[in-house]
Amino acid sequence: MREELLTVEGLCKSFPGVRAVIDVSFTLRKGEILALIGENGAGKSTLSQILGGAIRPDTGRIMLEGRTVSFNSPLDSIDAGITMMFQELSLIGSLSIAENIFANRQPTGALNGIKWRELHTQTDEFLRRFNVSLDPRVLVKRLPKGQQQILEFLKAISTGPKLLILDEPTSSLPEQKTAYLMENIATLRSQGMSFLYITHKLSEVFKICDRVIVMRDGRHVGTRETSACTENDLISMMVGREIDNIYGARARAGRDGDALRVEGFSRRGVFRDVSFTVKRGEILGLSGLVGSGRTELARAVFGMDPRDSGKVFLDGEAVRIARPNDAIRSGIAYLTEDRKDLGLYLNMSIRDNLIAPSLRRFTGAGGFMKNRAISAFAAQKIGEFSIATPSAFKKVRQLSGGNQQKCLVATWASTEPKVIFFDEPTRGVDVGSRSEIYGKIEELSARGIGIVIISSDLPELIGMCDRILVMHQGSIVGEVERADFTEELILSYAAGLKSS
Repeated sequence: MREELLTVEGLCKSFPGVRAVIDVSFTLRKGEILALIGENGAGKSTLSQILGGAIRPDTGRIMLEGRTVSFNSPLDSIDAGITMMFQELSLIGSLSIAENIFANRQPTGALNGIKWRELHTQTDEFLRRFNVSLDPRVLVKRLPKGQQQILEFLKAISTGPKLLILDEPTSSLPEQKTAYLMENIATLRSQGMSFLYITHKLSEVFKICDRVIVMRDGRHVGTRETSACTENDLISMMVGREIDNIYGARARAGRDGDALRVEGFSRRGVFRDVSFTVKRGEILGLSGLVGSGRTELARAVFGMDPRDSGKVFLDGEAVRIARPNDAIRSGIAYLTEDRKDLGLYLNMSIRDNLIAPSLRRFTGAGGFMKNRAISAFAAQKIGEFSIATPSAFKKVRQLSGGNQQKCLVATWASTEPKVIFFDEPTRGVDVGSRSEIYGKIEELSARGIGIVIISSDLPELIGMCDRILVMHQGSIVGEVERADFTEELILSYAAGLKSS
């Protein structure tokens, strides 16, 4: 049995009207990767922020290597040996890689001036240790989001922590960089570093974690050895009920015609001569590695991004789409993969978000809004899509990730579309909300709406779709029918190893 690094006893934390963490106790061993899972709102973030020094508990005790510790700030936590990598990136885009990684720890000389040459050399050596070939002088804002998330990880481990808390570390990572992160976590673990690994991706729990803690409604409801449990065991613990099939019962609507036909879509350097159809009531998957052009293709069909050529047909009739308004009026909806930056108005209410794409429907003579109709509509959608909120006037930023995503689905499903593109529909969403979202997608399909799911989660595509199209370097290189679905076949198309 490995020696204990961290002991937590009876931690409690309340906010006005909410008991976020209730009498939580557990241990974490040296050189262990301990998963922390639970639905959105279960208390995971509050617990991790207590351990990371961002929040002080009301009661309870934290012991590190047998010694009681207390943190007034994240700096206190870092000094003690605990560092947290937050899901929301803390990097400053206008600063260089070197300045971000060694923030507040730069080598200085006379009058506290930064020794730039030494800083850049130190950063370069550190990056090379982890096989990252980047110029330390490059501004972070010039890097893609996946690369920024890797830098966030490197910044966290640059302090040499005994315990690293990782909050959804792969949420924005493509497959290759996820594998890179996993390899480095395994290496650091072999060197004695411990990890508290927070994730909604249960496949990752079984891939790299030794044990798993499950939280529900602020309480620690159980700890399991990953070798002695299944995904269904953990799901039942998280939601407090059995979910036999997270993807739901499958009852397909008839496919008696094309809801959408795309012909000859091209955009120089992004995608070329792409054609496909979506049947009424069909759930079509769009797979491919990051950079394959799948999201850019959907955005072009929706009128968000330009195209050099191509035609769109809805119900067999050509439609002209030059901008998103044209797409919405024609019957195409698109749920972006980035709900926080592009999909939702975070500082506005749930009510306002729900009607955002449908303002004409709620506008009367003289341009005045029909407030009674809006309130009735919002109340209906909040109930229909199980959005957990005390009021339709609550700001969307105050909702959990799962409820934010359900709000986004409700918003676009209410535009009366003929076709809906779902881009990464369950990214960063807990298992209970995922099950509810899958159920809504199934309901939309049963009504005869054509569905396109763009996802990096192959089990999601395999579980939900009737057909899967695979893109590689801007072209559709494979079409796989449901009877032939395997991860190996889809990945072989995505990697360019196979072409139909």
